[in-house]
Amino acid sequence: MSGSLCRSLYSFSGENHQQGLKFEAGEVISVLQVSDGGWWEGEKDGLRGWFPASYVQILEKPGKMNPQKIEDSSPVPLPPGWQCYMSPQGRRYYVNTVTNETTWERPNSSPVSLKSPLVKKTSLPAVNGFHPSGSPLHHPDSVHISVRKPSGEPQSPGSPSPTRKQNKETIITINCVTFPHPDTMPEQQLLKPGEWSYCDYFWADKKDPQGNTTVTGFEELLQKQLKGKQMQKDMAEFIRERIKIEEEYAKNLAKLSQNSLAFQEEGTLGEAWAQLKKSLADEAEVHLKFSSKLQSEVEKPLLNFRENFKKDMKKFDHHIADLRKQLSSRYAAVEKARKALAERQKDLEVKTQQLEIKLSNKTEEDIKKARRKSTQAGDDLMRCVDLYNQAQSKWFEEMVTTSLELERLEVERVEMIRQHLCQYTQLRHETDMFNQSTVEPVDQLLQKVDPAKDRECWVKEHKTGDIRPMDMDI
Repeated sequence: MSGSLCRSLYSFSGENHQQGLKFEAGEVISVLQVSDGGWWEGEKDGLRGWFPASYVQILEKPGKMNPQKIEDSSPVPLPPGWQCYMSPQGRRYYVNTVTNETTWERPNSSPVSLKSPLVKKTSLPAVNGFHPSGSPLHHPDSVHISVRKPSGEPQSPGSPSPTRKQNKETIITINCVTFPHPDTMPEQQLLKPGEWSYCDYFWADKKDPQGNTTVTGFEELLQKQLKGKQMQKDMAEFIRERIKIEEEYAKNLAKLSQNSLAFQEEGTLGEAWAQLKKSLADEAEVHLKFSSKLQSEVEKPLLNFRENFKKDMKKFDHHIADLRKQLSSRYAAVEKARKALAERQKDLEVKTQQLEIKLSNKTEEDIKKARRKSTQAGDDLMRCVDLYNQAQSKWFEEMVTTSLELERLEVERVEMIRQHLCQYTQLRHETDMFNQSTVEPVDQLLQKVDPAKDRECWVKEHKTGDIRPMDMDI
């Protein structure tokens, strides 16, 4: 796949992605690398970056694009005329060489047609805009987008899916989001296996702790991030209190060092006492420096990061919420169109029954009119379904990229706090070392305290005479 050229079907801003490649619809991009998660790396106008594979259509037709025919691993043989192939994404699909029907599901001995009365299909499966034969796929004016399922299998928005039939037996809609039915759901592949990534585990909604309202998976992620933001604020306040304690302690130490108590002590002991009082002033300076570094190297970075974190959360919240509202609106339109189609079909059925009772020009004209309205209602439903699928596809892509961005921000937040708490402990160790250095001279002088020497010095300075008295003679 790498080395091929593709044309963008939709515009992609790349604003929410660190290495996103921005392009407009209709631009040609060179494919550099293909990943398993449905994202490709490409180059355009000298710029490199990543983009969703579902946003482009392959232009070149190299031999590598030919489908790979493989042996079917099932012990039950395929029905006559069916062959097993491997898609470029590594997924099996099946082709009826007689009818050109295709399906992701393994056909049984009595294969049924995949055609649906409300879904337009091509006779061959399309892989990123190409038939297995290598001929380009000509898209209809109204682009059909298959409902995105969290299976890890990228699907092209411009390509009809081989599993296009969707009914109550294969899908289920919860809060306007379409999921595969639990009873028929194929085995899903995680987008980031083994990493417990946000992008794999927050698709469904759930009740809040009180069981009253529904909370979306993305809101659950946001609550986690907002809690982390509050914890960061609490940590900054903790450091601020620590700074106040250090400043007050330094102030009291400096005041105590100026105290005149025991200033008259003399000799080696007096010298040690004076050094001890001086060490208090030195220690006060050390604690002032410690509090200053805490403010500049720990507290301030925590607060600055929190503000940037807050802006990112607000941007993500509004973006995903808007997409979810649009998806709900599209779903309501589908239901409305479905109801309108049922009414038109019922009206057509009634008029057809009237025709059986009495044949007249007016009845035939009414049937033609009812048939046109029914057809129009079917077209409206198809259009609404396509718009819904587009909205869900967009929501799906943004949910993946935004949840990965939240994951990155959480890792960045934790790592940033860890680094600054390590800085705190390092400053604390340095403070202890400086305090130790201020006490060392005191220890040295205390070791030199010599009462005998102090007595000698004091006697020499204050002696009044060394002639002792003697007895009186008679």
